[in-house]
Amino acid sequence: MDFNQLHKIYFIGIGGIGMSALARYFNSIGKSVYGYDRTETTLTKKLTDEGIQISYKDNTDSIPQIILKDKESSIIIYTPAIPVENTILNYFKINNFKLYKRAELLGLITKNFKTFAIAGTHGKTSVSTMATHILKEGNYACYGFLGGISKNTDSNFILPTSSKAEKIAVVEADEFDRSFLHLHPYIGLITSIDADHLDIYEDKADLVKSFEQFVKNIKQNGILIYKKDITLQVSGTLNKFSYSLTDRADYHARNLKMNSNGTYCFDLQTPKGIIVNLETGMPGKINVENAIAAVALAHVAGISDDIIRIQLQSFRGIKRRFDFQIVTEHFVFIDDYAHHPEELKAFISSVKEIFKGKKITGVFQPHLFTRTRDFADEFAHSLDMLDELVLLDIYPAREKPIKGISSKTIFDKLNLEKKSICTKDELPGYLKESKPEVLVTMGAGDIDKLIEPIKNEFI
Repeated sequence: MDFNQLHKIYFIGIGGIGMSALARYFNSIGKSVYGYDRTETTLTKKLTDEGIQISYKDNTDSIPQIILKDKESSIIIYTPAIPVENTILNYFKINNFKLYKRAELLGLITKNFKTFAIAGTHGKTSVSTMATHILKEGNYACYGFLGGISKNTDSNFILPTSSKAEKIAVVEADEFDRSFLHLHPYIGLITSIDADHLDIYEDKADLVKSFEQFVKNIKQNGILIYKKDITLQVSGTLNKFSYSLTDRADYHARNLKMNSNGTYCFDLQTPKGIIVNLETGMPGKINVENAIAAVALAHVAGISDDIIRIQLQSFRGIKRRFDFQIVTEHFVFIDDYAHHPEELKAFISSVKEIFKGKKITGVFQPHLFTRTRDFADEFAHSLDMLDELVLLDIYPAREKPIKGISSKTIFDKLNLEKKSICTKDELPGYLKESKPEVLVTMGAGDIDKLIEPIKNEFI
């Protein structure tokens, strides 16, 4: 695709975290960017402030006339999350506009960059955001296409801080809908391969095959970085590096110690020696592992130990990833995006380690009917780690309801004594009455809209 011949980009579902990063990229290079989304959010408001025109009405009247009148220099981008009955999408299909899925467009954009792609069923947002924060101060012109909002920049799209000879792009490589197979990176990093998206994949073996294809797409003589316990059939001329929290691997932590605020300091064993006195900017042991992955990527890319040390410590975190909302002597409130059983397990374990002896109350909003159906036992096992649990209704996202599947599907499998199901409207008042010591909200749906109402009850 010759982007010089394209002047107008229209995004269907522009408020999505991956879509908005692409919209910001095209806006940054002077293209006219437009879009549609179902609802106005904090993110879409910021896109509007940045000069992007957005409509919230699913009808053809909301499509800018400039797009309709100049089909040749316009492209339309959509995601698999858009319903098939969407009026705007169907109009563009019927009228033969140039349509691309989000993942296709990301693949086309990154052909112009040396690409570092972070994949994994969880952890990829934290790793890619940390890695971008480190790499942008190194010897590259570093762009970041992220799946979360960096607190350092308040954005999911990162521009280079200076002009360097070699342009690189750090991208989040999403396994949903096999999207990451549109990428052909120089460095590929895999954080985890746990069964997920079984509405897309037949089973875990099918998911693993997709990750193996992702590895095959790494450029010849490129680099694969992977968590040590991942087993893949890999052939070819790749340079391979393993990482682990503390197990012996090419990159692993030594002398790990927790600070009073829940962050950690450690030394990092590397194939070339030890990087001493590293400190995470994000709390939680799970983020030590994420930091090791990000540092491993930066290290093999040639970033100096001093830059790694400074940048890792100055990293302020990601919105909705171990995101402290309130911290007082008697009450702590943390919000997190965890929505898979393994993510919940890692997050809750990290919280319990920081707040030993405290009562941990969790609010969880299940995400997708299929995920709830496929992993109900695993969800119950992870959530049983809490002292008290409040379940919200399932957030359906792109799915229609499945008969017999609801939050009660998880509720009935819990061994936890203190458990309840609550509506979103009732939740803030219910939590106020229950007097939690440490409160955690978890989920990938719209549970984040409850953060401010909850905070208002406790501030």
